[in-house]
Amino acid sequence: MNRETTLSAKDSITTKMESIKNNPDVATGLNAIADTFHEVIGWLDGSIAQLQKEQEQSELSPVEKPTLTAPEQQKFSLHNIELGDSKDKVEQAVGAPKRVSKNEYGVDWYSYHENYQNFMMISYSENDIVNGLYTNQDLISSSNGVKLGSSKESVKAYLGEPITQMRKGFVYYQIQDNGEYEIYQIDNSYITVFYDQHENNTVTAIQIIDLDLEGNRKDMYTKPSEQLKEGFEYQLFDLTNASRVNHNLGILTWDDHVKETARKHSIDMAENAYFNHENLRGQSPFDRMHEDNIAFIVAGENLAYGQFSSIFAHEGLMNSIGHRENILKPDYQYLGVGVAFNEKSQPYYTENFFSN
Repeated sequence: MNRETTLSAKDSITTKMESIKNNPDVATGLNAIADTFHEVIGWLDGSIAQLQKEQEQSELSPVEKPTLTAPEQQKFSLHNIELGDSKDKVEQAVGAPKRVSKNEYGVDWYSYHENYQNFMMISYSENDIVNGLYTNQDLISSSNGVKLGSSKESVKAYLGEPITQMRKGFVYYQIQDNGEYEIYQIDNSYITVFYDQHENNTVTAIQIIDLDLEGNRKDMYTKPSEQLKEGFEYQLFDLTNASRVNHNLGILTWDDHVKETARKHSIDMAENAYFNHENLRGQSPFDRMHEDNIAFIVAGENLAYGQFSSIFAHEGLMNSIGHRENILKPDYQYLGVGVAFNEKSQPYYTENFFSN
């Protein structure tokens, strides 16, 4: 679900219309309506001009893409990096990470990018050996040419049939067949290929996890911790910006203030077992932002629930047209993400976007 509005304009109009309605002098009332109309048009023109100016200022200088070569040992490489490579090799190629955050496997995602261009996340073993890879940008190479934008049919021709279940302990979990992703067990790894259903089911991202690393996760949902909560929040923020860059949009700025608004809503949903933009007190996202003294011209909210990680949450949101529109809305400047877990360790994700 997703909603957006311009509450500040609405509040201004409502206040003025109430004064008009209570005015017995019709002529004065009509003049007031005209004044209000011109004021709102002027406000809108000024706001749009400011947003356009800020959007132009946020345009990014293009970063050179790496020359990709076919992988040597496995089916895929990302930025010419494969499972089993060393951390030294990675950072000689791409430099230091921009962020280090805890993931659902109990290790860290190291995020590498330059203003969210050439974006990828990599995890390492205790010996600094690559055991996890993810990208949603044009960094994917394979021995038969499957890459970002390839068809689902070409992926299956290359990898065969995806698995339909995954074992965790003594339990087999059925893998959801919703068309958004497929999981393959190949090269001593689990390869998850994500598809963009709004772009003819073409490859939009890939995650590669070492078989042992996946095996260390004893359940599909990871036991919550403060580190994991913060990790999911920052990862969802980074994934959003990487997707915006893919669509030639400016990157968003993290906002701690609205993060707290988002986190409080996730906590409320997790503790009270509901999933809705309107909370149990009847407050909309915009009511909650107003209550937290967040000034905005336009605002929107995305919610997700139950996905195993921020990667799965983000890829699902991108396949939902309303949520996708929020992620790719040119007008937004700021984003805060709040995550909370219910008693079953299932995460609730809230994204609050806004511009002021």
